Amino acid sequence: MMLLLADAILPVFGLVALGYLAGLTGYLSAETSDGLSDFAVGVAMPLLLFETMRGVDLGGGAPWALWATYFVAAAIAWTAGHLAVTRVFGRDSQAGVVGGAATAFSNLVLLGIPFMQRVYGQEGFEVLSLLVAVHLPLMIMTSIVLFHFFGSGTGEPAGPLRLARNFARRILKNPLIVGILLGLLWRLAGLPLPDVLGRLVDALAGVAGPVALFAMGLGLRKFGLSGQVAPALLLSALKLLLMPAVALGAALLLGLPPLTAKVAVAAAALPSGVNSYLIATHFGTGQALASNQLIIATACAALTTAFWLTVSQMVFG
Repeated sequence: MMLLLADAILPVFGLVALGYLAGLTGYLSAETSDGLSDFAVGVAMPLLLFETMRGVDLGGGAPWALWATYFVAAAIAWTAGHLAVTRVFGRDSQAGVVGGAATAFSNLVLLGIPFMQRVYGQEGFEVLSLLVAVHLPLMIMTSIVLFHFFGSGTGEPAGPLRLARNFARRILKNPLIVGILLGLLWRLAGLPLPDVLGRLVDALAGVAGPVALFAMGLGLRKFGLSGQVAPALLLSALKLLLMPAVALGAALLLGLPPLTAKVAVAAAALPSGVNSYLIATHFGTGQALASNQLIIATACAALTTAFWLTVSQMVFG
């Protein structure tokens, strides 16, 4: 079992480590990281999601049990992260929103997609795609609403209509959401994909995982540890231990099929993505907290994800 885990996990986190070393040694620049990330998120990943959603089988309906399992875990982790920042470390409520986002916002794309492909194959990736389809919209909407509730600090009016427009603009401009929606529309239309176009899509989608992992590692070099280490450590522990534990319990209670349950737990066990840092930057608070938590959680995730994969295998078979 340990050999299988090592074979599944080491190549994934090995590519992240190689990217980080390339940045640490100065072999590749931060600008290279930005370019690779733009290609992965703007071209390769949307095409991969398009191809997956074009052939995904929803089994006659929306996967409500999967969504409930994951987002119950995310809600509890978000609440715990918010309370940790505000009650334990005495920060204001806006910093608490950043802490909650950092604790609940899994890196489902740059890390999650190649990780699930490696560990659970195409079927596992298709399950993850159903999470990716709703994850970003729900998490971004939650962040915007909570910052509005606690006061955005921007000095601009932020009524419901403005919030709705800002949310719709962000989501519809996101290439990942565009890829998912186009794939579903293509499936509903029942259109065949021409051979030439299909080969082009496959070629670009095929490099999505490795490029995303390397770009993620290279991008981590830009984020340094600068204060706020203690709260970042606590948020990382909540992200990597509490959230997957809640997901595992919810999967058992809701009776998810074994593969779906294991993907839900693994997705919850993934470290935080860069979105929490982007949220902090956008609203002008908690940047150091989000940056530190991103680095610490990613560094620890190789061990904690192996633990949760082992537990999931024991529980769900």
